[in-house]
Amino acid sequence: MPVNYATPAADQLFPVAGVRLGVAEAEIRKKNRRDLTLVALDAGCTVAGVFTLNRFCAAPVQLCRKHLAGGQEIRALVVNTGIANAGTGEPGRQTAQASCNAVGELLGIAADQVLPFSTGVILEPLPVDRLKAGLPAAQADLKADNWHAAAHAIMTTDTVAKAASRRVTVGGKTITVSGISKGAGMIKPNMATMLGFLATDAGIAQPLLDSLVKEAADSSFNCITVDGDTSTNDSYVMVATGQSGARFAAESDAGWAEVKAAIVAVSVELAQAIVRDGEGATKFITVAVQGGRNVEECRQVGYAIGHSPLVKTAFFASDPNLGRILAAVGYAGIADLDVDAVKVWLDDVLVAENGGRAAAYQEADGARVMAQAEITVRVDLGRGEARASVYTCDFSYDYVKINADYRS
Repeated sequence: MPVNYATPAADQLFPVAGVRLGVAEAEIRKKNRRDLTLVALDAGCTVAGVFTLNRFCAAPVQLCRKHLAGGQEIRALVVNTGIANAGTGEPGRQTAQASCNAVGELLGIAADQVLPFSTGVILEPLPVDRLKAGLPAAQADLKADNWHAAAHAIMTTDTVAKAASRRVTVGGKTITVSGISKGAGMIKPNMATMLGFLATDAGIAQPLLDSLVKEAADSSFNCITVDGDTSTNDSYVMVATGQSGARFAAESDAGWAEVKAAIVAVSVELAQAIVRDGEGATKFITVAVQGGRNVEECRQVGYAIGHSPLVKTAFFASDPNLGRILAAVGYAGIADLDVDAVKVWLDDVLVAENGGRAAAYQEADGARVMAQAEITVRVDLGRGEARASVYTCDFSYDYVKINADYRS
């Protein structure tokens, strides 16, 4: 079960004018499950994305990058689950292209106006004929209020669908932001084994959207880790339809700060939902690092703690074996770190200072915090003003069970 998270009801997910979503059962890998999603975009949308840095990036990721760089107006997205189409070489690139060709023919648009996405098992061929056969049903299902169904159709090992919406009024115009994401394991930036799709009816100029998708990802999806594995298919895509009538071309435009904040908030909610639903997770942990010389070294320390199997198993057991946290801070890679200046808290409990255990620390206080479902580890490096947060979860027995049985 996810940690303090439930999928929003369908009526809590707001339609975005200019975006329609449809789902179908294509039997990509398993029968009797929604595993194909088609997203149709009206003309005039701007689209931007960020993708995995894994050198074995999947065929659809390669094609998405190519199509976005080509300058054609993007008019559709197609998403399949079950098979990742990664580690599939040239045949995989051909099947990703065939997916785009099929969507283009169905919707009467060019193939390079389609972005393909896949998630699931790596090193297995995508049954593109099944995908193509499922597309007419997905087209027939296209609706503006289908975010809830689409959130379910992109799941793999997720136990719950992940979605979020916001509305903000600027300059007398109401702007809607809605998004969905999937992911539960093989999660580590940049990016995580996740898919994320966000749309807004604000009009956002391409250069501003290109900058925003990177900034929003850095504040959300690039701040999460479940198991430290960077996947092959990770993608986060933003769509701006412009149909609210509000348009933005620069950071200085009136109302942009409010719209940007809503988009980042939805991104953070979607990213945190992935950690809350981490494979086998029983606890949601925020690692808040402050006092760094720059954000990068704060994130180094946050990731060192968040990736550590020893730290994560201690959290699962509610065992205040907090020397593991100090060890992770120490090996994070800050060569000139003065450990005597470092302070560590569990929530409001000071655990370590002056190079060792805090004089007032009582293990009963640590155990009390460790037993909670949500925990904050706060670290002050004592060397600057920068800060950053990383979101992670514990490691339980179920993580091993899920991943041992993933292909069965």
